Amino acid sequence: MREFSLPALYEVPADGNLTDIVRRNAAQHPDVAVIGRKINGSWQDVTSTVFLAEVRTAAKGLIASGVQPGDRVGLMSRTRYEWTLLDFAIWSAGAVTVPVYETSSPEQIQWILGDSGAVAILVESDAHAAAVDSVRGTLPQLAHVWQIDAGGVEELNRAGTGIDDAVVDERSAVAKADDPATIVYTSGTTGRPKGCVLTHRSFFAECGNVVERLKPLFRTGECSVLLFLPVAHVFGRLVEVASLMAPIKLGHAPDIKNLTDELAAFRPTLILGVPRVFEKVYNSARAKAQADGKGKIFDKAAETAIEYSRALDTPKGASLALKLKYKTFDKLVYSKLRAVLGGRGEYAISGGAPLGERLGHFFRGIGFTVLEGYGLTESCAATAFNPWDRQKIGTVGQPLPGSVVRIADDGEVLLHGEHLFTGYWNNEGATEEALADGWFHTGDIGTLDEDGYLRITGRKKEIIVTAGGKNVAPAVIEDRIRAHALVAECMVVGDGRPFVGALVTIDEEFLGKWAADHGKPAGASVTSLRDDPDLLAAIQSAVDDGNAAVSKAESVRKFRILGTQFTEESGYLTPSLKLKRNVVTKDYADEIEAIYRG
Repeated sequence: MREFSLPALYEVPADGNLTDIVRRNAAQHPDVAVIGRKINGSWQDVTSTVFLAEVRTAAKGLIASGVQPGDRVGLMSRTRYEWTLLDFAIWSAGAVTVPVYETSSPEQIQWILGDSGAVAILVESDAHAAAVDSVRGTLPQLAHVWQIDAGGVEELNRAGTGIDDAVVDERSAVAKADDPATIVYTSGTTGRPKGCVLTHRSFFAECGNVVERLKPLFRTGECSVLLFLPVAHVFGRLVEVASLMAPIKLGHAPDIKNLTDELAAFRPTLILGVPRVFEKVYNSARAKAQADGKGKIFDKAAETAIEYSRALDTPKGASLALKLKYKTFDKLVYSKLRAVLGGRGEYAISGGAPLGERLGHFFRGIGFTVLEGYGLTESCAATAFNPWDRQKIGTVGQPLPGSVVRIADDGEVLLHGEHLFTGYWNNEGATEEALADGWFHTGDIGTLDEDGYLRITGRKKEIIVTAGGKNVAPAVIEDRIRAHALVAECMVVGDGRPFVGALVTIDEEFLGKWAADHGKPAGASVTSLRDDPDLLAAIQSAVDDGNAAVSKAESVRKFRILGTQFTEESGYLTPSLKLKRNVVTKDYADEIEAIYRG
C-alpha cells in the first residue's frame, strides 16, 4: 500500500488556542486534580481551578515585564511542575514558548535565543543562569532572565500584582489556531538546530486526536501519567498538552535515576517513554533475578510471556497448557514486574526508536502493553501510533486520525495533516525542501501494510552502501544488538567498505555484575576488558542475534568495543538520544579503520 489515512476524530476550534484548555478545565472540572506536584518529598494534588489561578498570576508578571503578543520567551528547565505552569503562562500572555534543553551548551543557547529573537528566558538553576549570562552580551533583545530555583516564579507573581484578570483574558484570546504556539529546535544530528514552528492548531490536531483514539487511556478522574521525558522535546510536550486536554492527572519526574521510586509513589496508569527505558526495565529485572539465583525462572517466565503474547495474534489464541503456565508465572514474576512500573499501569506509549518485536511481546505478555508510535518534531510528535484495541507489534501503528501517510517511489515516508509544522523559523530554503509538493518529507524509509500500519526501516541519509553495492539500513540491526543488557549503544558502519561492521559501547551499569559473574577483577573498566575473550563472546552473541534479523550481506561481520560511552555530554548523542553518526565517524575513524584492517 502506498497511502493510508483515517478520518479525524477531533475538530480543531478555528478561533481557539491552547489557553482555552485550562479555562475549560476550571469551568467543567473545577475540583479535579489535573496535576500532581511533588512538594517536600510527597505528591500533592493541584486542581484545575488552582492551576488556572497560578497560570494567570504568572502570565500577569510576564505582561507587566513587557512581554508582548507574539514575543518569543525561552524556557530552560528539567521536567518539573514549573515547566508546564510557565508554558501555559507564556501562552496566556499571548507569547510563544521557545524550549531550550537543560543540557544545552552556551553556544546552543546563544543560537536558539538569537535565532528566535527571544526577549526573555526562564531558567531553572544557577548553572543555567550562568550559561545564559555567558552569552547575554551577544543577545541585545534578551531583556529578562528569571531563575526558578532563585524565586523567579515568585518574582513574576509580584511583578504582576497590578494587572487585572481582564487583561490576561484579553491577551489569552489574541492567538488564533494558526498562530505559532512554540518554536521547537531540532536536536541537530547534523548542522545547527532548525526551529520548527508549531501552531496552536498543530497541538490541537495532534493531542485532540490522540486522546480520542486512545480514550480508555485518558479517563478523567481515573487515569494519570508520570512525565519523565524532557518537556523541551516535542514528545514530552505531547504528554503535557494531551494530559490537560483530557484531562488526566499529570506528574513530573526530573531525575530518571529515581524513576522506579517515583513510579511506585505516583502509581501512574499510563507511562510514556523511549525504548531505552523499557530495555532498562527488562534488563534490570533479569539482572536482579540472576543475582537472587532465580535467573532460569525469569528466563522461562520471559519466554512464556512472549509465547503468550504471540498466541494472542493467532486465530486459536493461547492453548490451555500455555494459559496454565502463564497463570503460574503471573503470580511469581509478572505481578512483581508490574509493581515496579507502579502497579496500576496497563499501557505505555513508546517513541523515538523501534522497541523491537521481542520486547514488545514480552511487555504485552506480562500485562503491560507498550504501544509503539512514530513522529518527528515537525509532526508535533506522533504522526502514527498503535491503537489500544488493534495493536500490531513490530509496527509504529496507523496514521494519526485526520492525517495521511504516503510512501514515495523511493520508499520515503511523506506526511500530510493539520498537525504538521508550518515551516522552519528564518529558514525558507529548508522549509521549501521539507514541504515540497505540499507533503512533509520525513527523510525516513518505511512501508505500509494492507491495514495501513507503518513500519520504519531506516533513514535515507543513514543508508549505507557497501563496496558491493548492497544498501543497508542500520536501524534494524542496531536496535537488535542494543537490546542486549551489556550493550549501551551500537553504530553500524560500512559505507563504501567490503562488509558491514559495528562500533559497540558497553553499558557500565551491567558491566560490574557481568564481570563478577565471570571472574573478572573487581572494578575492572571497559578499557581493561575490551579485548577480553569472554566479553567479546558476549557481544558476539548480541551481534549474532542482530544478524538474525537481516540478510547475510547486511549482517555485521566484525565489531569493535569502545572504551568510552556515547552520551549527550560527550557530544555523540542529541538531547533526544539520537546518534550523531557524522561525529562518531570522524572521532573514531581509527577504530573503524581497524575493523577493515587485515
